Amino acid sequence: MGRFNVLMKYAVTGGAGFVGSHIVKQLVSDGHDVLVVDNLHTGSMRNLDGVVQDIDFYDVDISDASRLESVLKKCDVDGIFHQAALTAVQESFTMPDRYHDVNVFGTENIFKIAKRYDTKVVYASSSSVYGDSKQTPIPETHPKNPINPYGVTKLQGEVLANRYCGKEGAKIIGLRYFNIFGQGQTDSYAGVITEFLRQISQKNSLKIFGDGTQVRDFIHVTDVARANITAMSSSVASGFFNIGTGVPTSIKELADIILEISCQALDVVYEKALEGDVKTSLADISLAEKMLGWRPVTSLRGGLGLLLADQTG
Repeated sequence: MGRFNVLMKYAVTGGAGFVGSHIVKQLVSDGHDVLVVDNLHTGSMRNLDGVVQDIDFYDVDISDASRLESVLKKCDVDGIFHQAALTAVQESFTMPDRYHDVNVFGTENIFKIAKRYDTKVVYASSSSVYGDSKQTPIPETHPKNPINPYGVTKLQGEVLANRYCGKEGAKIIGLRYFNIFGQGQTDSYAGVITEFLRQISQKNSLKIFGDGTQVRDFIHVTDVARANITAMSSSVASGFFNIGTGVPTSIKELADIILEISCQALDVVYEKALEGDVKTSLADISLAEKMLGWRPVTSLRGGLGLLLADQTG
């Protein structure tokens, strides 16, 4: 943890996005110099309210290797938090080439630059690399069999990370996010929560795709941001780690909890399951606890309470 005893300079790609902006705000709060690289395709400067004056912002697409390297070289960063990605599973079926360009080629651009300048990278992988798991909770050693194009791009990113760490000696840590939720979330992250909150605000029935027995592991975004910063400051040079809670919640249970917290008496309706939707996703986080010294602290109920308070306030 010693690296964070002194002030550092960090780059956050996708820093105007959901997860990236939370990392940025925590780094700024800790007193570090921060530069944000984001093309604002899905990110928004509103996510950086309160810290805009404390950061350097660069409107750069990670697919533009020359501009990306120019910025990162000029700024001489001590580490890179790579969060820029396309993340909507359903959209990935209709835009597989674009997802590959951003999530694979763009990620390799980051790895190349990091290797060239001996810079550590902590980046966003995904639990989607596992596909439909045969074992729960899922350990990092579980077979990888993604069932949607988004998951395929994330697995290809991991193949690249292994190659750059193995043959090139790069320092890259991949964090396999489970279902992230929290302030600033979009449909791409914990989309079911976003949709439930929208339906509650409109006093509509809660819509569940499938039979509601699908199991998810919901992790609060502040815990994810802290996982990134902890991984960067750790002595661990490379590896992949599950970032979840290890607490299973079915979609039906989620609907019940949200209705209870919001004090709403709305119906729950069921529709056809979505393509590429896994049945069970639950993290074994023992490796992150042991190797990184990280564990989540925000409960699903606590995080949902904060979201509902924002929505009604």
